[in-house]
Amino acid sequence: AVLLLLVGQGLAPNFAAAENPANTMTKEAQQTITPGEALAMLKRGNQRFVDDKMVNRDYAAQVKQTSRGQFPFASIVSCLDSRIPPGIVFDRGVGDLFVARVAGNFVNDDTLGSLEFASKLAGSKLIVVMGHTECGAVKGACDGAQLGLLTATLANINPAVNAVQGDYKPRSSKNPAFVQAVAEKNVHLTMQKLRDRSIVLREMIDSGEVGLVGAMYDVSTGQ
Repeated sequence: AVLLLLVGQGLAPNFAAAENPANTMTKEAQQTITPGEALAMLKRGNQRFVDDKMVNRDYAAQVKQTSRGQFPFASIVSCLDSRIPPGIVFDRGVGDLFVARVAGNFVNDDTLGSLEFASKLAGSKLIVVMGHTECGAVKGACDGAQLGLLTATLANINPAVNAVQGDYKPRSSKNPAFVQAVAEKNVHLTMQKLRDRSIVLREMIDSGEVGLVGAMYDVSTGQ
């Protein structure tokens, strides 16, 4: 994924963890992973996905191995879009990732509370806020779409629409450059909201206990 922003200590992207991605994550393994290593693991997994060299996993065995506990090393906030299943695009197995998905990959208090659980209580070392190209929710927000409860959902993306500066004409879904700019701005604002709204997560990020990264997924390449 294209790295937009890193927040926290110990987040060198090229710092590789010594891990076998085919293995089920254990408590001991999770405890030794740093935020930087978690990031490197995700980047290597995405490269395997792009190169069509994904790990051969025994999912049935992993279900049994995780039946009495889970020790995910990262948490992903992503869009509802069917083309970006995080577990697949990062080539991870059962029990590796916490995933929160909503159209437009924004956070509210329910999502933040879930991320607090994932990070503070369950030991996840990294939070990834991942937007993507050709996002229908972003396009809808750019056009001011109105449809039932979706109207309120898309309103969460409006700050990004309004924050994008520049001579974009038109400022609508008909302009791919504007849509991309809004999608990227939405990731940045979501990361900022996460820090502003959650004291728990902000303290963990500032201390280096947990990392926070922003990324964009390209639906045409898988990267």
